[in-house]
Amino acid sequence: MAILLHTCCGPCLAGSYPLLEPVAGKGNTAVFWENPNIHPFVEYHSRLTSFVKMAGQFGLEVIIGDASYGLERFLHETGSDFGPGRCEICYRMRLTAVAHAAARLSFEAFTTTLLISPYQNHELLISTGEQAAKETGVKFHYTDFRPGFRSSHEIARQNELYRQKYCGCIFSEQERFSNDKKFLNPLLTSDVKNDEKTKAGA
Repeated sequence: MAILLHTCCGPCLAGSYPLLEPVAGKGNTAVFWENPNIHPFVEYHSRLTSFVKMAGQFGLEVIIGDASYGLERFLHETGSDFGPGRCEICYRMRLTAVAHAAARLSFEAFTTTLLISPYQNHELLISTGEQAAKETGVKFHYTDFRPGFRSSHEIARQNELYRQKYCGCIFSEQERFSNDKKFLNPLLTSDVKNDEKTKAGA
């Protein structure tokens, strides 16, 4: 079965593809890149570079969607929905893009490496993928790639791939680091607040 695999980075490809190849058959998988959700620019470049490197290691054909840095497009699509609802929009942008590419290039099915992450919403990914399948007439193939999550880290180390520390968008980056003590805002600590109150009362 010819499958087009949407890929978000090198490490996720490293853990997902070995689980997909037995299903698709050797030589029947190509990888697809379109990820307007990844910010900031340097992060986008790091993940794209790791993807290209890992695709080369596996000898996979690369299909390119809109490969430009997509901050403005992502923010436009989310509007003012910067809460949990943005994840559904993010999934839809990427899975719709890979589904249309799969239809255009006559693939039998499409799927995504996002299914490797235990932190992603699998039910929402599946329903979004199935909706994109209805729109394009190409099957959404589900494989639970999560068993490859741990091994993806080791493969990434072996291949010196960049390993991201948050989901992708600028809002997930904030959520990932905002409670880390290393990044506490020194202007909002209790000592500074107390000092401000002292000065105000002087």
